[in-house]
Amino acid sequence: MKLVERTVSGFSEILASGAPAPGGGSTAALAGALGAALIHMVAALTTGKAKYAGHQGTIDRLLAESEEIRRKFLDVIDRDTEAFNSVTAVFALPKSTEAEKAARQAAMQEALKTCTETPREMMELALAALELAATAVGKTNASAASDFGVAALSLKAGLQGAWLNVLINVSGLDDQAFAARCRAEGEKILAKALPLADELYDGVVAGLQ
Repeated sequence: MKLVERTVSGFSEILASGAPAPGGGSTAALAGALGAALIHMVAALTTGKAKYAGHQGTIDRLLAESEEIRRKFLDVIDRDTEAFNSVTAVFALPKSTEAEKAARQAAMQEALKTCTETPREMMELALAALELAATAVGKTNASAASDFGVAALSLKAGLQGAWLNVLINVSGLDDQAFAARCRAEGEKILAKALPLADELYDGVVAGLQ
């Protein structure tokens, strides 16, 4: 059964087990999916209301794009765990001869690169969701402001969780050029996304006080 097909209780139980996966990566993707879902919820609670009629174009975009991002995050939940399983599978490879050891090392390097791709994708999705949310500040149903704030927090958690997974995977790579590129790309996303998440959250807090 896919992780996304499990109940909330079922997912949390397998997460709490001694199994190495799913772990932080899939959890980060879930946080991102929930953040995108909350953006969609806020838009759904705004659409068609006379008070926000002047912003309907923005709301329509929010509805369409947040749903697309949510679905992509859900897809990554299982792909991240599958990528990690490819790493653990390497440990079962033979290592009796020098040739086997070399093949095992090469397989591990490829598996680590695969494991790096999914959290990198999560970071890009989180940034896209936060940039989308930023376009709707002051244009959505004020009664759902707290939900908008939780969306920002969830996306920030997903973003930073994904970054941790990028870092731990590239730390084991021999390809230093690839590792440096991944770090640079991640830091660039963080520099854009973290201030956005904080601004969105702080704006909600200020409006509720």
